[in-house]
Amino acid sequence: MTDDFDVAIIGYGPVGATLANLLARQSLRVLVLDQFDRAYTLPRATHLDGEAVRILQSAGLGEMLVSHLGVYPRMRFEDANGALLIDWPRSTLPGSHGWRDSNRFHQPELEIALRARAAASPSIALRLGWRVTAITQDDGAAIIEATDPDGSTARFTAAFAVGCDGARSTVRQALGAELEVLAKPEQWLVTDLILNDDAPSLPGGTVQYCDPARPFTYIEAVGRRRRWEVMLLPGDDPALFATPDHVRSLLRRWLAPKDAELERAVVYTFNSAIATRWRNGRLLVAGDAAHQTPPFLGQGLCAGLRDAANLAWKLAWVLDGRGALSLLDSYQTELRPHVAHYITEANRIGAIIQERDPARARARDAMLLTQPQVLVPIRPRLGGNEGTDALAGTLAPQPRLRDGQMLDDAAGPRFIVLSRTGLPGQVSDETKARWARTDAAILEGEAADYLDAIGAEAVVIRPDHYILGVARSAAELDKVTQAIPLAAG
Repeated sequence: MTDDFDVAIIGYGPVGATLANLLARQSLRVLVLDQFDRAYTLPRATHLDGEAVRILQSAGLGEMLVSHLGVYPRMRFEDANGALLIDWPRSTLPGSHGWRDSNRFHQPELEIALRARAAASPSIALRLGWRVTAITQDDGAAIIEATDPDGSTARFTAAFAVGCDGARSTVRQALGAELEVLAKPEQWLVTDLILNDDAPSLPGGTVQYCDPARPFTYIEAVGRRRRWEVMLLPGDDPALFATPDHVRSLLRRWLAPKDAELERAVVYTFNSAIATRWRNGRLLVAGDAAHQTPPFLGQGLCAGLRDAANLAWKLAWVLDGRGALSLLDSYQTELRPHVAHYITEANRIGAIIQERDPARARARDAMLLTQPQVLVPIRPRLGGNEGTDALAGTLAPQPRLRDGQMLDDAAGPRFIVLSRTGLPGQVSDETKARWARTDAAILEGEAADYLDAIGAEAVVIRPDHYILGVARSAAELDKVTQAIPLAAG
């Protein structure tokens, strides 16, 4: 049999599920294929930044998130004696995104919510438990062959196929990409435990134990869950390292065996890599299939969700004719340097934590103890914005409007023109026509404090929440509108 779709998504983790929901909000016919018939039930990612939560809000999960996100209060870096080397406090109040800048969460709960929303959408077809056996393409479509749980075969076609199928991506291989390694990989044990009621008190937030004898990371996860990450040293046997008895011996400085239930223990390789190409014709990759980030910033899943937000509106525009096929070239142009910034910063922090040479560790400690550091989040610009207004390619805030709605809820997945009252009436007829063709949301007289802060009369915001440009007059708003990437004609 053959079924035709607008977009086929291969891989139904949180990135694939978010992309499916974002595309469904734009009325596209979406196919999701995954070799597993249900969500993974054990914890993986534990951190979402404010931008990632905002993307999930756009995917329809805003109400669910309110009750499922925990406060992520701080990250401390300590030397082998417990002295503070670096502090990273995080606000417990909503940031410019409308959400806290740092949030704890339990990934299985998120995946269940994403899947429930997708299952309720009439425009999403789920093929779970199906194994993809071949991916090809011609000038008009991607062609996917797959087998169902009973071994029967099927053939699907879609205008585009997106691989959200992880670090060993089949789609990445099909589009002919290699992985560019940015830093030496390191092996770490990741172990999750659930504390018993009488367990001893443990730190809040995250602690990086920068001990050259054995680096550790401790993470306060949601509820009574706690995570430890333990670096493997030369000579450690990965198979032995993840056994329950060995894990409990590693954690005995914090917990006795009776204090917690061991939920999982797995040795991971922390990779730093970016695919050499993210698109080849009708095939694209996102999430870990496109890039892999060590966990020291908690940005791995966040980066994948940014991929989904960037791709969703561009695929919708290409499919309905508003955007030319070349619009998809900007996906890698914008996000490859963006994610590279995060990977570089994660590796910088990782190098502090992972220093195993005692002499260099003493020098590091002496420098940081005399010159204490306080970290702040980085927020890179999208690539391709060099030479433009300084705010172009930066993340826009999400204010509440006068009626109490959050900006993204009010506008939906559209371009937004946020302006002073009266300014839209002063622009050219050509600009008004482009707004109509774009289906832009024109919001006058809103967010005056924000416009005052940036010294602007208007700002044009893309559907993925990034600023296209800032205007200080009607003429400048005409110019910014011309940059909306509409197809010719």
